[in-house]
Amino acid sequence: MTVLILTCEQDVTADMVVAELNGAGVPVVRLDPADLPGGVALSGEYAHGSFHGHLSVGDRVVSTSGLRSIWVRRPGVPAAHAPEPSTWLTEESAQALYGMLHATGARWMNRPDAARRARQKPWQLHLAQRTGLPVPATLITTFPQAARDFAERFPDLVVKPVSGTHPEDPPRAVPTSRIAPDADFTAVAFGPTLLQRRVAKYADIRLTAVGDRLLAARKTADPDADDIDVRFAPSDDPWQPVDVPPRIATAVHDYLRQADLAYGAFDFVEDADGIWWFLECNQSGQFGFVELDTGQPIARTLAEWLARHEPEPEASFNSSVPAAP
Repeated sequence: MTVLILTCEQDVTADMVVAELNGAGVPVVRLDPADLPGGVALSGEYAHGSFHGHLSVGDRVVSTSGLRSIWVRRPGVPAAHAPEPSTWLTEESAQALYGMLHATGARWMNRPDAARRARQKPWQLHLAQRTGLPVPATLITTFPQAARDFAERFPDLVVKPVSGTHPEDPPRAVPTSRIAPDADFTAVAFGPTLLQRRVAKYADIRLTAVGDRLLAARKTADPDADDIDVRFAPSDDPWQPVDVPPRIATAVHDYLRQADLAYGAFDFVEDADGIWWFLECNQSGQFGFVELDTGQPIARTLAEWLARHEPEPEASFNSSVPAAP
């Protein structure tokens, strides 16, 4: 039985898991949907009441019936690398690939439809509240007056993008930034803006959830710093392993269950009282930087989940098939 990894060519996070799978003697095939058609080929036959499918990449051919798990890590847009890419070819390729894969009994990390929904920040905030995770006061608006009123109630604010990544090639991250309460909010009318009460953080927390396993790490922070985005703030302090508070663990497991996720990278900030405030959950977040600092066996834990022989719950089979993950 084979593990299928859907990701782009350069993905160090996937490399770490592939190395663990290879070391355990678990067959693995890695492909990028962007190479379909061309470097990736597929075939599926529906006849006499049964389905037989095959995928090929390079010199590897695998039967879809021989897949034990599918990791949707960071796949490209189907047909993006085709000689003559088009919206139509992307839709055709996505329907063919993901439609066939949904017909297998393989376990998913994570299902494309669940992953697509899980990327939506407003939905994340709602689910976090519903599952009992502390969420800073947040406003997403295109009403300038609503932004002004929010700034009066919560004068210490940060602004961040709703979607997270700016659509450039390659994509660039947009940092979370502090904003003055007397700022001119007129521009809010030109695009949805996310304002959030700033938590005076004493630490950043990255909690990596792999199935039932929770591996958390803590990095100290200056609560008065102007550079508040951990991705850009200069720091010599390494990530350190930390125990997950029972209340947070219960809420995270509930979040994953309701989101239908097998993997999630949760970002929290810790305040002076030790409260972990939820910021977001990245359903395909990287973990290599945490593993290098802490020694936590995240890649091995993920590889073990992918290698297990467990059938996909039948309840998930009827999930809608998206055009692309």
